[in-house]
Amino acid sequence: MTPAAIAEAVAIFERTRLDGGAIDVLPENCRPRDTDEAYAIQAALDQRLADVGLGPVVGHKIGCTNPKMQAYMGIPNPASGSIHQRMVKSLRGEFRHDTFVHPGVECELAVRLSTRLPPERAPYTRASVADAVDTVMPAFEIVDARFKDFRAVGAPSLIADDFFDSGCVLGPPVAQWRDLDLAKLKGSITINGKPVSSGESGQVMGHPFEALAWLANDFARRGRSLGAGEFVMTGSIADVIWVASGDVAVGTIEGLGSVTARF
Repeated sequence: MTPAAIAEAVAIFERTRLDGGAIDVLPENCRPRDTDEAYAIQAALDQRLADVGLGPVVGHKIGCTNPKMQAYMGIPNPASGSIHQRMVKSLRGEFRHDTFVHPGVECELAVRLSTRLPPERAPYTRASVADAVDTVMPAFEIVDARFKDFRAVGAPSLIADDFFDSGCVLGPPVAQWRDLDLAKLKGSITINGKPVSSGESGQVMGHPFEALAWLANDFARRGRSLGAGEFVMTGSIADVIWVASGDVAVGTIEGLGSVTARF
């Protein structure tokens, strides 16, 4: 993919993020044909969004890490996106619904890294990435369906646009996570006090650290590192819940705590 084609795709995504409006499909000349082209666009978009005020990339999201979400999306493999500094809220997030195209929340287990995971140490496993985990947190990923028909555009176009990511709410950090069975934590979402979705952390690739290892290995394949101090959203425990204006969502993971998002 040429630099001009990458720049055209980035300009389209930037307008959607900053000015609103849904995307039909990317023009054929700047539409990524595979994941390598998709991540090349994503990297350029990350730099552009940082330059226009969203701040540096401080975290990463992984999507399609459980079978229900893979079936819902029609995508059989995980994919990742970036989270910028200004997109991160602590404990409780207030969001303007009209700044999104079609917003939703996903209840996730997030991890913060204490040490770097460089490509030269790959391949990573669940056990080896665990040594780099400092704290574990309950979290909401704020997602936005910026394509008019996200099931029709294909995974590469979604990856290029950070795979739905539009921010997050991080809960209280838990340093004693080794005392918990991270594959068997119950997660749930309520909207305006009504239970709407639930699941278990083991639905994320059998264990959330399997998702973390996948990301570290995928970064290594691309010659990149996960950095010390960065956080990773490991994927939705339960269903994605699309929200309306005025909704208050609460996500809870047993043993970790809760987060709130108001739209």
